Amino acid sequence: MFSIGEFAGLGRVSVRMLRHYDAIGLLRPAHVDPHSGYRFYTAAQLRLLNRVTALKDLGFSLQQVQALIDEKVDAAELRGMLRLRRAELAARMRQDTARLAQVDARLRMIESEGHMDSGDVVLKNIPAIRVAQLSATAAGYDHPTSITENLSPLYPRLMELLERHGVRVTGAPIAWYEPTPSEPGDETIRVHAAFPIGEAEVDHADGFEVVTLPPVGDAATALHHGAMSEAFRTGQKIATWIDDNGHRAIDPGFAREVYLDCPMDDPERWVTEMQVPVRLSTAV
Repeated sequence: MFSIGEFAGLGRVSVRMLRHYDAIGLLRPAHVDPHSGYRFYTAAQLRLLNRVTALKDLGFSLQQVQALIDEKVDAAELRGMLRLRRAELAARMRQDTARLAQVDARLRMIESEGHMDSGDVVLKNIPAIRVAQLSATAAGYDHPTSITENLSPLYPRLMELLERHGVRVTGAPIAWYEPTPSEPGDETIRVHAAFPIGEAEVDHADGFEVVTLPPVGDAATALHHGAMSEAFRTGQKIATWIDDNGHRAIDPGFAREVYLDCPMDDPERWVTEMQVPVRLSTAV
């Protein structure tokens, strides 16, 4: 058997934590000396300690750990639970990382206030365009990864469907967003992933929609260089240009992103044209 200090070292936990586990009945010593009160553990108890530690590190409360231990969850069930919990934590880490990146980008925007150059915003006429598209629902603009996680998988899926139907893509991929509130306070967004196709390519097909995006008479456009998680930088540049020129933005559902160059291995090298429809000032 091993003293509590030796057992703590072997299990990579603190003596204080082992004493706490003993106090709440989660992991009792194999033997307690009646005279000295010293606690002793066996090597076999390391298996229980591993389960307790893994479950606790994955976010389960000690009460939940106790319940799982009492139910004598077998290794296969435990492995499945741990994999699910790991996936949840990994998703949370991705969200936190994305949120931190946005905080950094927002701070850079704040530091550049008053020095924003909107000289490269170009006013364009955008013709109607026929597209094949897939759609999904994202939680909203204030969820850093929701739009990306819902939009990005649509493009390879759509490309596969187009190839299966022999439909030829005629231009760069497009994204557009449509607010779809079902009740007050609902900020969900319908995200659309589209590829331009020819007029004679296909009228309809299983698995995707064929629609014609309407023309935009006047759109304020600018190139965004870098990851789309920081697209708000270019969006604010366009907004500054619109205000400075006395124009008005119109229906946000007509705003689009055209992905001119998007190397999948390096989002920082992406080049995206952002298009915001405007109503021109009568004074211009």
